[in-house]
Amino acid sequence: MTDTQATTVTRSGSPDSAVDRVADFYGAYIDAVSDGTDDLSEQLRAHYLTQDLRQRLAAWEEANHADGVLRAQDVPTAWEVSYQDSGAGHLFTTVTLTWGTGPDAGKTRLAVQSDLSTKLISDIEDAPAGS
Repeated sequence: MTDTQATTVTRSGSPDSAVDRVADFYGAYIDAVSDGTDDLSEQLRAHYLTQDLRQRLAAWEEANHADGVLRAQDVPTAWEVSYQDSGAGHLFTTVTLTWGTGPDAGKTRLAVQSDLSTKLISDIEDAPAGS
């Protein structure tokens, strides 16, 4: 999307929507990591993720030598969040990350769980194949 196209796109959101909060988090987090902005990515994690998830991500990152939020060592070129389901006090979204540009751009999908009561992200995993 070029800057010219961006002026014709309307974006909206609500602090009451757990889906919007996942989208807000991934947009801001990817910007912060891409910009190399000091500790902003850690501040975003503290604001949007549960303490338990932050601890599990630290362990995953230690074992995998990659960013646990993105499940990668690089920064994606684009992201998309879509609603999947809700139940038992949780909301489930799929985050699609695009790597590169053009027809050869790769995509990965993450399954993201949010707690409906707090709207905090409580789990991030690789999405099952075919989702």
